Amino acid sequence: MNNCDICIVGGGSGGFGTTLAASRAGLKTVLIEQSGELGGNANRCGVNAWEPVAGGTGFPFEIYKRLKKIPYSVGIYGSGRHYLWDGLDEIGGGESIIRQDKRYVDTMVRHGMNSIREDEFFARNNLFGIVFEPAVYAEVIEEMLKETGNCEILFNTSFTEVVKGETGSIQALKLSNGELQFAKFFVDSTGDADLCREAGCDLTIGQESWETYHETSAPEKENNRINGVSLIFRISPIKHKAIEPLPQEIPQSCWWAANYPITAMVYFPNGDINMNILPTMQGEEFFSMSYQDAYAECKKRIFSWWHNFQHKYPEFQRFKIRSFSPDIGVREGYRVIGEYVLTEQDIAQGIKNRDFTDTIAIADHAMDRHGEDGGCKELKEPYAIPLRCLIPKGYKNLLVACRAASFSSIAATSCRLSRTIMQLGQGAGNAIALAVKSSCALNEISHTLLRKKLEEQHVQLTWPMSETLQTFVRNEISEPNIPVFFTTRNDQ
Repeated sequence: MNNCDICIVGGGSGGFGTTLAASRAGLKTVLIEQSGELGGNANRCGVNAWEPVAGGTGFPFEIYKRLKKIPYSVGIYGSGRHYLWDGLDEIGGGESIIRQDKRYVDTMVRHGMNSIREDEFFARNNLFGIVFEPAVYAEVIEEMLKETGNCEILFNTSFTEVVKGETGSIQALKLSNGELQFAKFFVDSTGDADLCREAGCDLTIGQESWETYHETSAPEKENNRINGVSLIFRISPIKHKAIEPLPQEIPQSCWWAANYPITAMVYFPNGDINMNILPTMQGEEFFSMSYQDAYAECKKRIFSWWHNFQHKYPEFQRFKIRSFSPDIGVREGYRVIGEYVLTEQDIAQGIKNRDFTDTIAIADHAMDRHGEDGGCKELKEPYAIPLRCLIPKGYKNLLVACRAASFSSIAATSCRLSRTIMQLGQGAGNAIALAVKSSCALNEISHTLLRKKLEEQHVQLTWPMSETLQTFVRNEISEPNIPVFFTTRNDQ
């Protein structure tokens, strides 16, 4: 029988943030990860490009500073060619290139424009993100956890059964290794609310009707539409031009949509490119299939898409597919009904009008949906996310720190970015540390003390950013003195 203060299921962005915060606070922590490595979407799904977003000043900045010490491991990107400005026939998507003149603080704003299509000048001069090598990232975050001395990581392990305690609580998890893991608190960071589902929490999936939350953009009736998924792949430069042969039995024309989708292309510092078809598969189609069948179908679509892309854009005949991400990048799935449900109104009204007493993170990413009913609605200012979105309704010792937190379907299209989820995890870990040390339930902790703890850890909870925090974030080491590849346009 194993006992700990906190047991986290899932080692993605939210799970890492929770585990690191709790471990550093002195809690005995156990992290259960079903694969053999940490990182979740940011590692195994190829989502290793942090998009511009407000609020990523805590653990994400610490990771970035560590990555900068390792040559070719991380870079800041900005806009290159883009189909909305240069025409679809120019590039067939959006190209993001390495910018050596930018710093981490430049990646922390998204809001302030009508749309990327309308505001090219704003986008080119304000929207910057971070791209990193996923394998190195996984090593760095594992090292950070081990440094605490309070964290046990159980790789290649999952839970098979939830042992419930008194009403609204979990007593233990039965693990795939046959052991029982007892804990005072549990955190679901699985992405699809796996733990919360087994615990019997109230869940939802798909789009809510207008009547549910009175959201302006909600459909009249609820439906099963889900944000699209992507199987991200990586391409590498080659010496001589060549079109990769199309595998047998894969059509040369697009069979899953009217036309081949556009793609987001992000350059790595070493010259490789991260390729993200938007999307590879509709969300509801993905959830209607077995995972193995969905992965196989996505891979076929990529082969067909890539064959067409190389024909249409000859400059990419100087590249070949290097690898496919081990897992599919999922943007949306089951979501928990929590003590508070964040909605479109909370996001649209912004932090000036909805600054919750239990705010644990802020964000400003657009409400961005991929698929047949896709659209991108930009924001005027950042918004706050309260701790109550992480507490499943009616539960005392369970939190959810991942994209499955208590968001409406519309709100989830904005809250899902990796740095935002990691900050939710940092908030969750600190909240549980306060609850353990105060011997109280999660909904009884001091919000004032929680915010103070987070601010001491350089988490941004206000807008605009304080001068003290700005000074801290601007204090980063210099870029490694290495060459960086920008675009391939001269190789045509």
